[in-house]
Amino acid sequence: MDLIKELNKETLGKEIPEVAVGDTVRVHVKVKEGSRERIQIFEGTIIAKKHGGIGETVTVRRISYGVGVEKVFPVHSPSIDKIEVVRNGKVRRAKLYYLRERVGRGAKVKEKL
Repeated sequence: MDLIKELNKETLGKEIPEVAVGDTVRVHVKVKEGSRERIQIFEGTIIAKKHGGIGETVTVRRISYGVGVEKVFPVHSPSIDKIEVVRNGKVRRAKLYYLRERVGRGAKVKEKL
């Protein structure tokens, strides 16, 4: 059991900003294409946070060419280069799954001042 705790502590050493549900974030993901590696940016609103500790994941949603796209990112994954917060959202729910049915201004999250 101590070995698992040691491994978790080692992996959790990476600095991650405080992100909350409703925040608009930019996730920088390392993408491997053959022998080359590049960074791809996915920007959207966090609609869910799950688990905790080393297995923590965030679900980020954005609209791309009129189609809703959701990606689940493991926060402590080595393929995540960095997560930067664009703006903080003011929400009263832990999960924002209701945004899936909304489009346009209805899907907008108020900003926390």
